[in-house]
Amino acid sequence: MKVDILAIGAHPDDAELGCGGTLAKMISEGKKVAIVDLTQGELGTRGTNVTRAQEAASASEILGISARENLKMKDGFILNSEEYQIQIVKMIRKYQPEIVLANAVDDRHPDHAKAAKLVSDACFLSGLVKIETELDGEHQKQWRPKQVFHYIQWKNITPDFVIDISNFMEKKIEACLAYKTQFYDPDSKEPMTPIATKDFLESLTYRAQDLGRLSGVEFAEGFTTEKLLAFKNFDGIIL
Repeated sequence: MKVDILAIGAHPDDAELGCGGTLAKMISEGKKVAIVDLTQGELGTRGTNVTRAQEAASASEILGISARENLKMKDGFILNSEEYQIQIVKMIRKYQPEIVLANAVDDRHPDHAKAAKLVSDACFLSGLVKIETELDGEHQKQWRPKQVFHYIQWKNITPDFVIDISNFMEKKIEACLAYKTQFYDPDSKEPMTPIATKDFLESLTYRAQDLGRLSGVEFAEGFTTEKLLAFKNFDGIIL
């Protein structure tokens, strides 16, 4: 199944946190979106890999995701290895996205930056005809996305551009809160973590609001780009 956008995250909930509003907006405009989670998040302090899978399914339904897969790489130990690269190449060739959205290039969790580089390299390798892959017994054709963008996560990285998500902020929060075990719940008896605090939950709104303030919209999500972007014209730019 070909999609327009493939969002890849080291853990279930990375895509929702980093670019959930953008995904919801693109889907509302008729774009097909898929998500690939690299790990099951099994090292997370709260919840289990089973609950995370259930929560990911709920979040996908909220956003309207066309397909979602988990590659079950080893949480906490993502490597930019040939084995992991080929797994991602297979997903890129399966879904043939025009755009790939990947983890932040620098972040608090070491898996995020590692996944950013891993996905970037896999996107390039996926376009090489001499790298042969099969999926479900069928030969795959080479495919290279037109763009690889990295969403922003814990750290305040200066974005190269932002997407206006003013009408989709509530949808993003709803999708994030589908991960009930992970985020703020005053009644939870599980250990506290940095992302389970009330401040972190509130930061999703005020950080998007601040990017909106800087760009002249109500809420925005920021991205970095691996190469210089060229615009055909000024249509679509919010002035």
